[in-house]
Amino acid sequence: MDNFQTVLRFFMNQKATIGYSVMALLTIGGERAFSMVSFQCPCNHSQNFAYGLTFLLGPAVVLLVLGLFFSSRLWRLYTGCCLNPVKLCPRGNCLNCLRVFLNIFSGACVAPIMWLCVALLNGTFYECAVSGLDDNLVVNMFCHNKTMKCREELARVPCERSKLSSDERIELLLMFRAQSQVLGWCIIILAAVGGLLGTCYKNCRSKVSYLQLNFWKRYMEKEKEQFDHFAGEYTTKLAERNLRSFFENKDPDPFPFPNHKSWEEISALYSFSRSEQYYSTLQRYVERGDRDFSPEKMSVLDYGIEMA
Repeated sequence: MDNFQTVLRFFMNQKATIGYSVMALLTIGGERAFSMVSFQCPCNHSQNFAYGLTFLLGPAVVLLVLGLFFSSRLWRLYTGCCLNPVKLCPRGNCLNCLRVFLNIFSGACVAPIMWLCVALLNGTFYECAVSGLDDNLVVNMFCHNKTMKCREELARVPCERSKLSSDERIELLLMFRAQSQVLGWCIIILAAVGGLLGTCYKNCRSKVSYLQLNFWKRYMEKEKEQFDHFAGEYTTKLAERNLRSFFENKDPDPFPFPNHKSWEEISALYSFSRSEQYYSTLQRYVERGDRDFSPEKMSVLDYGIEMA
């Protein structure tokens, strides 16, 4: 039993690493599925570039949008900002707001970068896109010291319909593949170096020590976990209370519930201050001495209509 708990604790501590590994495997599998099932290079000058670029960049854009869509931090910051723009920059700290947006965007870029790296290392989409370019610089680079037939047949090289000899076609394909893989490795290196420099800068500018920062991260994970647990319990109790009141035709029992102002305060993104020993907006709220415990006078529906 102790060995099982040790293994479970190890996997729980490596959630981020495991998550990125699963994401990488799904990206590789998705790229292979696209290449083998749906991708068919048209092999003509007018369509190759657009078709290849769509398969190369299209999934990356979709993954970026999905990464932003499923970002709880983005919606926590964005929800209600049209009615209350101050939420975007609480306490007038616009630099902190910009830093939060950059963190959200960089987190959403992980999956698109993985896709680009895997797709470029494979080279199928790149060779189709580049073979359709009519730019003289590109054509001269691939068809240097070759006949005019190379220029005419360049767009057909990714397919087996090319009239070039087998050796010439293989040589051009190897050039396409080499360039694609070099670009892929460049993106990997830039992403790795950028991630390292960003982490170094973030830790260097940290207002707390390494151990306290580690404690802070663990606390935020536990708070979110417990919030989901408590929210599940309270929503169940509230639903049971309302249904019991409806079916039994009696007044509902008193039910303690935070007011709208309290929800707004704990929903704000937390910004650390050395003058306070808090680790979240929730902790800052519950330890305040001037909290407003008065219940909301109007229903949630009335509140939404008034705000609109």
